[in-house]
Parts: sequence; structure tokens; C-alpha cells
Amino acid sequence: MDNDHQAVTVVLVEDDAGHALLIEKNLRRAGIVNKIVTLGDGQAAVDYLLAPEREHGPEAGSLVVLLDLNLPVLDGYQVLKRIKSHKSIRSVPVVILTTTDSPREVERCYELGCNVYITKPVEYEQFADAMRRLGMFLSIVKVPDLKGRHD
Repeated sequence: MDNDHQAVTVVLVEDDAGHALLIEKNLRRAGIVNKIVTLGDGQAAVDYLLAPEREHGPEAGSLVVLLDLNLPVLDGYQVLKRIKSHKSIRSVPVVILTTTDSPREVERCYELGCNVYITKPVEYEQFADAMRRLGMFLSIVKVPDLKGRHD
């Protein structure tokens, strides 16, 4: 995820510690060397994404969010709504990573503004392979720079 030497932080919002570890491990196997911030609930994600230091401090720059839907405190839908309704972060790409494969849920996420919807396979090898493929995708995707954006 070089993006012309742009520092892109991967924000992984996943309450299952085992899934979070597998996701990070397989992203690393795919060559992702970027900073990965793992957050365990929806409110922590919103707080992180909207932190004042995001605009001008060391946390400013480009982000991509990997978001589970089944989260404590605020669920993934609520987090997605907040991201896409907040002017300073609405351009952040959001990849839904969930076990839910209902067509209604997929449609709902796209209506709320997600950029990509990925269903996490249940079997370990398929899950690991899907995360490696996601890592390859993330290594070539371009994301907007948030520095200096204001509400």
C-alpha cells in the first residue's frame, strides 16, 4: 500500500480477537507493511476516526477502514453511517469484512456508502486466502489524503 510514499493506516474494526489476528497475519503475508490499528468496538472506531489530532497531528494522512458489522457498543452499520455522514472522513474507503452474506445486508451496506463488501469464509484456509487477496487489493488501491480537511 505504498500509494506514492503516502502513509496509509489500515483501521481494522473487529471484536473477535482471533479474527483480527488472522486478518492482520494474512495482510502481512500479502506484503502489507502499513500501520494497522485494531479496534474492538464501534464506538472506539468512531472516536479514533474523529479524534482532533487526525487532522494535523501524526495520525493525519490516509486511512482505509476494514469494518465488521457485528460489533459491540455501535454496530458496523452505525459506524459506517457516521463515517459517511462526517465531512472530514466521508472519503475514507470502507471495506465491510463480515460473516453476514444476506443480499439485504449487502445492499444496505452499499446504500450506506461502503466501498467494498467481503464475506469472511468460515473455513480457515479459505479465510486466510481471502485475507491475502484483500492484502493484494489494498497494496494497489489509492486512497485520499485527509490532511488539512475540516468539517
